[in-house]
Amino acid sequence: MTSNQTEENKGNILIVDDTPENLQVLSATLSDRGYKIRGVINGKMAIRAARSGSPDLILLDIKMPEMDGYEVCTQLKADPKTSEIPVIFISALDEVLDKVTAFQVGGVDYVTKPFHVAEVLARIEHQLTIQRLKKELMDRNTQLQKEIIERKKAEEVAAAASLAKSQFVANMSHELRTPLNAILGFTQVMSRDSLLNNENIENLRIINRSGQHLLELINDVLDLSKIEAGIIGLDERSFDLYQLLDTLEEMFQIKAEITNLQLRFFVQANVPQYIKNDEKKLRVCLINLLANAIKFTPEGGSIWLRASLESNQQQHESAINLNSRSPEECGIIFEVEDTGVGIAAAEIDNLFDAFVQTEAGKKAADGTGLGLTITRKYVQIMGGNIGVESVLDQGSSFKFNIRAFPAIESEIKVTTLQRVIGLEAEQPVYRILAVDDNQENRLLLVKMLQPIGFEVLEAENGLQAVELWESWQPDLIWLDTRMPVMDGLEAVRQIRVKEKATQGRTVIIALTASTFEERKGEIIAAGCDDFVRKPFQEQILFDKMACYLGVRYICEQLPGVPVGALRRYFVAEKPDSFFLSLLAEMPRYWVQELYEAVNDVNEELAIEIVDRISETNPILADALKDLLADYRLDRILALTQLILK
Repeated sequence: MTSNQTEENKGNILIVDDTPENLQVLSATLSDRGYKIRGVINGKMAIRAARSGSPDLILLDIKMPEMDGYEVCTQLKADPKTSEIPVIFISALDEVLDKVTAFQVGGVDYVTKPFHVAEVLARIEHQLTIQRLKKELMDRNTQLQKEIIERKKAEEVAAAASLAKSQFVANMSHELRTPLNAILGFTQVMSRDSLLNNENIENLRIINRSGQHLLELINDVLDLSKIEAGIIGLDERSFDLYQLLDTLEEMFQIKAEITNLQLRFFVQANVPQYIKNDEKKLRVCLINLLANAIKFTPEGGSIWLRASLESNQQQHESAINLNSRSPEECGIIFEVEDTGVGIAAAEIDNLFDAFVQTEAGKKAADGTGLGLTITRKYVQIMGGNIGVESVLDQGSSFKFNIRAFPAIESEIKVTTLQRVIGLEAEQPVYRILAVDDNQENRLLLVKMLQPIGFEVLEAENGLQAVELWESWQPDLIWLDTRMPVMDGLEAVRQIRVKEKATQGRTVIIALTASTFEERKGEIIAAGCDDFVRKPFQEQILFDKMACYLGVRYICEQLPGVPVGALRRYFVAEKPDSFFLSLLAEMPRYWVQELYEAVNDVNEELAIEIVDRISETNPILADALKDLLADYRLDRILALTQLILK
């Protein structure tokens, strides 16, 4: 139907018949049924009317003077303007050949005279319904074509955005990892200095460990798209949970002290020391939560990290021995609580969404809004969930759980720490070419390799590298991939071509700051023997040179953190009943003295008072010393108050 039809007009019909009586009957009947009718008495008029009026359907007689119905239909179907108008023949001719001819010239139906009005109406309505459905289908196809075009445009925009994102991530990877390579590398170089005292050596180790944590965080942020795609899975290994917490406390303690914050760790005694789960992901989660707690806690506040077994595990704690394997899976709860600025109730629902920051976060102008998103994803991968409780201007508590199996100490892999200090005698003098446009990275390679006994030359771009290769013939080239003038991959291609004339082959190992795995294939295809990602550990460089050149080293062993080493703060909080039963046995004056000392916040006097009972009541003395060591004067005050009442 055409768009100018009203609700009462069921369709525009053109009737073509040279008999006026037939026109009148059909016109009157169809008009009464709601159709708009136009009648003509010959073929030429029919063609003009069809072209000018665009009827929805034509009722066409066959036998007419000058031009019969077959010819009219043929011309209508040949004209693009009228070819889609359905034609129903109405004729007194009832031979099969007549009907076949009607369909051959383009008719859609055939009614024999004399006709029944009901039959004509039924056939008309049937054809108009077909036309209406056909039009709806065409409109829908047109709409689908538009949607397909729009979708293709959107896909092109998305592809361009994805490419821009990939380029941004690649550039950020390079820009972040390149300076971090120098930071971590020079801590290793400085640690070789024999004049350093133990304190400075330990400081360098802390810098190096913190840098490693930063590197892992950078990698996690750059891999956020992989997390969302579900590509990153669980890397389940046995590790020392206490040692992990020990390292985190060491990492954050200095920053907490700078801002005058009290940072305390508490681990229930029944929490297994050795567990099997994803150590890296757990570390990232705890780092994110502790970093936020420190950032949003005002000076003088407090931060607690607590580790405990889930309540339904308490009944099984006897089956979990800290130094023996238990087949039972356990749930471990970690809670990071602070006395910080808190989070408004309206912000909590969207807190874990990507790139979302609270009002406090926006004011701090620090962070990307990804930390909590990554934390939640990692917690879910480790088999748990995370939640938050917070009161504005009072503080927040983030609590999450993980599923883990207790492990045993022998399952923990201990890396033997050793340092290369020289080359064994009776070896050739190895020539090493360091190629990098970053001066600090070249200097790092020189300072790592020259003191050991390697001859090292530098080049700041691929063109210089090719020229030095021709004149100096190095045994191995450490080659950066992104450089001006000529990049590393083009340099290695040119060297490999030139080598065909010399029948020799130089070992070339790429140094790349990229985190993308697809770069590995590109680097190897260009002609490199291997590649190392920045930032790198010096031991990796020495291992690669030993592998490809057969270099033999003189090494010294370094002290490491033994598996199972515990820090002082891993003290299980004993229940009030434990203290009250022992304090009740003590003289009242002694309890009064202890109460007054802690009430005056006189820690030295409190320690002196507790020392008096070390020989007579060592169990109580040790427990009170643990509380004093953890600055729990508040708890001692509450306990002594109960006794004195």
